[in-house]
Amino acid sequence: MPLQPHAERPRPLMPFLCAILMLLILTTACGGESEYRKVAFEPRIETEPVATHDTDRPRMQVAVAAMISPRETFIYYRELVDYLLDRLGYDAELVQRKTYEEVNALLAEGAIDLAFICTGPFVDGQGASSFEAIATPIVRGEPFYRSYLIVHRESAFQSLADLEGKDFAFTDPDSNTGSFVPRFWLNLMGTTPDIFFNNFTFTYSHDNSIMAVAKKLVDGAAVDGHMWDYYQQHNAYHTSQTRVIRVSEPFGSPPVVVSRRMDPELKSALIQLILTMHEDPEGHRILSALSIDRFTAPESQWYDPVREMLQRIGNTRVSADGA
Repeated sequence: MPLQPHAERPRPLMPFLCAILMLLILTTACGGESEYRKVAFEPRIETEPVATHDTDRPRMQVAVAAMISPRETFIYYRELVDYLLDRLGYDAELVQRKTYEEVNALLAEGAIDLAFICTGPFVDGQGASSFEAIATPIVRGEPFYRSYLIVHRESAFQSLADLEGKDFAFTDPDSNTGSFVPRFWLNLMGTTPDIFFNNFTFTYSHDNSIMAVAKKLVDGAAVDGHMWDYYQQHNAYHTSQTRVIRVSEPFGSPPVVVSRRMDPELKSALIQLILTMHEDPEGHRILSALSIDRFTAPESQWYDPVREMLQRIGNTRVSADGA
């Protein structure tokens, strides 16, 4: 039986924002008069490309969606990007943007050659005519990942229904595990985020969402299961303060995509390299550090569950602008 909607709108965010500002020392912003409220956990990122080498070789523009905070993104993915491009005779220019939408826009403009993007924007088809998927990571033996619904380990919450009237953290509005999945679950319950939650925020990265729950800044969050598992294994400082209370069905993992403008011979060489790098000791080391077994060619049916979710929630889409 669907939950009955609240009669009142979500309450003001000021105490909530002050807590985030004091504890995370991060920039915050309100949604103003928009229907949906948001918190920008980080300053807007619109940097010039950062070269990882300084040689006379040609450069390739590479983007990594901010599934984790920008600093961590650069640290964790730099070795992987450099490994691939060094062997192709290129230097990398890492382009960072805060939102998935901004990365997709760069792909659509032809400003990016290679990108590691989220499953949500990939399936949603934003700029799909401008890029194509060439590889999907295999993690713990499968090309899938899941959304984890997390709460603080000391809380009494056992289900999404227990979070009614509470504070919740989404990641990016276009994130599959951090936005589409929890909104789909709410849709099945006959409600929407602005009705169900007291307040909700956008953290723009999964590690920020984990940290927000760990510090009790929010009561719950939906995060990428790969990211939660990675931190739990390598740095459990924040994940150890959280509990997973729901796991979604499996979805195709976030793919690696290339511009359709890329030279066919270069694309073939890149595909061959990324699909076999696990066979090389150095490549294996880099992948292991990212908890990736290897890459494999993507299959469209792996992403069908996301397409089905979008068909259901498409008309109730939450955006950072309240649209």
